[in-house]
Amino acid sequence: MLSLAPPALVQPAPAAPLRAQYGWGYAGPGGEGVGTLSLLLDLTTGRLVLELHAPGERLVLLEGDRAAGYRLQVPRQKVDQRSATLAALPLPFLPQVASVEQLDRLLRTGAGPGITVTKKDAQGPVKLTWKGKDLKGKEEQVWLDRKKWEAPQ
Repeated sequence: MLSLAPPALVQPAPAAPLRAQYGWGYAGPGGEGVGTLSLLLDLTTGRLVLELHAPGERLVLLEGDRAAGYRLQVPRQKVDQRSATLAALPLPFLPQVASVEQLDRLLRTGAGPGITVTKKDAQGPVKLTWKGKDLKGKEEQVWLDRKKWEAPQ
């Protein structure tokens, strides 16, 4: 018997939280540096915990979620800001992202303004370069080299 009922809509499963760690390098008007970028990103809730470390020092802590908003701390620059969205926070050493979804897309596909992917594997970009301008309009560049990647499917 032929059914004329419309096909059931299949909702995609929510993406599992992404846990990743990158080595990073920076060159800009404030000097040069290297370190580690660690993050936890959950698209379902908009949860984000991002830590940027240089040897022996935490440079940036960004944490929060869609419901409570986000907090950016940059101890060296005496920055401690809160905002309902990521778009309103000035992210030092990193490309500006308007949302957790945009950051997720940047890390999984390399999509974003000023981003160049120099090496990929089956999971996505392994080496990324971002060239852009800092908050004062000065040229800066960041290199990311993926070290750990946990994104269960």
